[in-house]
Amino acid sequence: MSQVKRFFMLPTFLPITNYSVKLEVIFCVQAVISPLLSNLYLNEVDKMLERAKEVTRQGRWMKVEYARFADDLVVLVDAHPRQAWLRKAVEKRLREELAKLQVEVNEEKSRKVDLQQGESFGFLGFEFRRIRSRRGRWMPLRTPRGKKRTALLRKLKLVFRRYRSQPVKELIEQINPILRGWVNYFAVGHSSRCFSYIRNWVEKKIRCHLARARQRQGFGWKRWSREWLYGALGLFHEYRVAYHPSSGATAATR
Repeated sequence: MSQVKRFFMLPTFLPITNYSVKLEVIFCVQAVISPLLSNLYLNEVDKMLERAKEVTRQGRWMKVEYARFADDLVVLVDAHPRQAWLRKAVEKRLREELAKLQVEVNEEKSRKVDLQQGESFGFLGFEFRRIRSRRGRWMPLRTPRGKKRTALLRKLKLVFRRYRSQPVKELIEQINPILRGWVNYFAVGHSSRCFSYIRNWVEKKIRCHLARARQRQGFGWKRWSREWLYGALGLFHEYRVAYHPSSGATAATR
C-alpha cells in the first residue's frame, strides 16, 4: 500500500501555477484498479498464509491451502480430527493480521463449511463441493452458482423483451456477446450441465421469437433446424468446457 501511496502522493504541477497538488487515495470502489490496491494492501496476509503452508507441510501433503482474488479469500485446512487445533489457529492468525491492517471481516458473507459433510462454498461465481468420481475417489466439483445463472437469464429476458418486434438477427446480435462472455468465464470445471440448460433455454426463446413473427404456435422443431439456427442465423453455440490437466509438479493435497 505504501507503494501506491507514494505513487499518488507525487507532486503534480499545474501549467498555470507554481503550486504542487498532492493526491491521496481515499477509497476506490468498483474500479479497474481495485484488485491491484487490494493485492498490495493484503500482501502481508498472503505472506502469513504462505508461512502457514510451509510450516504445516508434511512432505508432499499440504495441511493448509488458500486462494485469494482482491478481497475475496478462501482458506482450506485439512479436515482430519487431529488438525482441529490448526483450523482454529489459522482463523485466529488470519483475524489478527486483518486487524493490523484495519480490515473488517464481513461476518454475514464469511462462514466455515465442512466439505466432508456435503457442504459447499461459493468463490468468484463458482460453487465448490466434493464428490466421488466414477473411480470412487474424492474430487472437487466446481459449477456456476445458481444465482449467477439466474442473473444471466434475467438479463437475457430483458433483451428478448426489448427486441420482441425486431428481426431475429438483430436480437441475436444483442444476446451473442452476453452469452459469449458468460460462457468463457465459466468454461472451466464442471459447467456442462449448466451450459446445456442455458443453450436449450436460449434456443427455445429464439424459436418462440420466430414463431411469433410468423403468427404460429409452438417451437417449430421441424420447421427450423438447429443447423439453420446456429449456422445461417449465427446464434452463439460454443458452449464448451475447457479442461486443464493438473501439472505433475503441483503438490498433492488431501
